[in-house]
Amino acid sequence: MPQPPAAGNSMNAALQPLLALLYGETAARTLQPRLHSILAAFRPRIPAALAGGARRCLSQRDALAIVYPGQVRAPGATPLRTLADLAGRHWRGLISGIHLLPFHPSSSDDGFSVKDYQAVDPGWGTWEDIARLGADFDLMVDAVFNHVSAQGQWFRDFLAGDPRYRDFFVTAEPDADLSGVVRPRALPLLTPFPGAEGLRHVWTTFSADQADLNYKNPEVLLAVIDALLRYASRGARFIRLDAVAFLWKDPGTPCIHLPQTHALVRLMRAVLDDVAPGVLLVTETNVPHLDNLTYFGDGTNEAQLVYNFALPPLVLHAFQTGNALVLTRWARSLALPSPHSAFLNFLASHDGIGLNPARGILGDADLDALVARALEGGGLISYKHLSDSSKAPYELNVNYLDALSPPAPDAPAEPAARKALTAHAIMLSLQGVPAFYFHSLVGSRGDPAGARASGIPRRINRQPLDRTRLEFELAEPGSLRALVWAGLSALLRARRRHAAFAPVAPQEVLELDFRLFAVRRREPEATRTVLCLHNVSAKTVAVPLGTLSPPASRWETVAAVAGSALAGGLARLEPFGSLWLADRAAPPPPEPAAG
Repeated sequence: MPQPPAAGNSMNAALQPLLALLYGETAARTLQPRLHSILAAFRPRIPAALAGGARRCLSQRDALAIVYPGQVRAPGATPLRTLADLAGRHWRGLISGIHLLPFHPSSSDDGFSVKDYQAVDPGWGTWEDIARLGADFDLMVDAVFNHVSAQGQWFRDFLAGDPRYRDFFVTAEPDADLSGVVRPRALPLLTPFPGAEGLRHVWTTFSADQADLNYKNPEVLLAVIDALLRYASRGARFIRLDAVAFLWKDPGTPCIHLPQTHALVRLMRAVLDDVAPGVLLVTETNVPHLDNLTYFGDGTNEAQLVYNFALPPLVLHAFQTGNALVLTRWARSLALPSPHSAFLNFLASHDGIGLNPARGILGDADLDALVARALEGGGLISYKHLSDSSKAPYELNVNYLDALSPPAPDAPAEPAARKALTAHAIMLSLQGVPAFYFHSLVGSRGDPAGARASGIPRRINRQPLDRTRLEFELAEPGSLRALVWAGLSALLRARRRHAAFAPVAPQEVLELDFRLFAVRRREPEATRTVLCLHNVSAKTVAVPLGTLSPPASRWETVAAVAGSALAGGLARLEPFGSLWLADRAAPPPPEPAAG
């Protein structure tokens, strides 16, 4: 993925209007030199690979794994060291980067209630362990900048009346009219806290333990920029802005997607473009699709990567109905604002399957059917408040494999594996950078017992695993884990060999048969193409290739799922199978050396 030139001497011109929009012209003139001082302090601390010069562009060889710092355990080693060893042994040459979920000291929400941005939770390991992981893989880290822990030092100083932190958090009177505020969860918006200055009602968008930062105070901005650049100085290639849509609060508005929020994202982008242009911003906005796309900005001034949140529910809907038309027609509408941006494609994450991104694409009956299927698969449902005080399903808390194939006693592994593989083949075929959640990568089922025991629905998909047992199951012939990992490995190897899968390589979504999701990718500067066919139904589907260009005789198989094959000018797609075909006009390049 090409990148625009770094800001360089245009830094002042980029910062001044953004600071003025946020804080007014007078305050902006005072803030700008302070911000420049922070940038100057970090500039010599940025690793050379991220500081400029020949920056590596994203390519078809890029794929991410999403992992908790405590995901894999082994006696006598920190979880981060165990993860680095496991990843180096199994993932090198297939996975290019690791999205390491929050690793700071935290008080709740499995890491997303950060107490200290500068420390690594000693229960997970050390900064040296993270550096060891970053030696083999590009790192993505979470910038949890909407809120911090209500048990952290910043919030304790706020409650103690320390003047430096008096306005660090958003407060409101309990009788304020906040009915127009968009609520992501069915929880109270304000939480009362006793402090040195009396009872304070603090804005807590996500939970009573997560106090929202007040970006109307420029000191908060400066503290967050310091944290942002610390991640870059530690070698983070990607920085994921968690819950970024809610950053700016202004009572009387929905408090989501506000112009000031976009200005904050543009400001962070300008800072990184100046100090660490090799670092890419990723926005996490689990919202309706069109709102999600706005975080690309004009394609050069906000996030380089935006989560493709509509993809998981739409793929699930296609498999549930055996009909890919909705997915196909949505995918045909996808467009990038510039060649400097790309989608981050995923199916499963540490959270659940968001329904909001599919609203307006799927009807209410379709969404209700997804809810029913998730419950059938042993899943749970999270709800959000609506403006009329009612609740609506917000998220399916279910393991993605379980959602595709509800677990059943003594069920054979192969049918569930083929659904999982073809679903991920769809993800891998699309424009963008693919990201695999750890449990999807290793063929896990859900953990309903963990969710029930904790009372946290999302824990159904967050189970930590013993490394020895995991590796035994991955090596066990015919096991679900072995089938899924072997199939995904084959798809990743095939994808890496063809430049047609580069993140912004041209894409044409084809409407061939309602049971198929078909996409043709083309190398950016060549005529070589790859045709990707995916059967979301339980019926065999045959596709005559004579009507497609190039002629059928010039196709060769790149990858296949479930015995799907090319024969006699027909692509035969077995139930829930996939077939990737390449034009033989030019040989594929050899697989580059790993690393």
